[in-house]
Amino acid sequence: MRLSDLQNKYIVNINDGRNIGNIIDVKIDENSGAIISLVIEPNKSFFSFARGKVDTEIGWNTIERIGEDVILVNITL
Repeated sequence: MRLSDLQNKYIVNINDGRNIGNIIDVKIDENSGAIISLVIEPNKSFFSFARGKVDTEIGWNTIERIGEDVILVNITL
């Protein structure tokens, strides 16, 4: 799977069903090459407290499933 494939998927929080935002980048561990987190440009309605931030990170360990059109994450705010 390529980054461009991930960028075309919706990120949905399984706790409330809301669309979180769009993937704009990934953060990778330099030593292991493993993905640490997805860097997203949040929907303003979801991260209303982060108005000053341009992007937010969603930990790779919060991903529950990567589907054909959706990435399901389990985060609590």
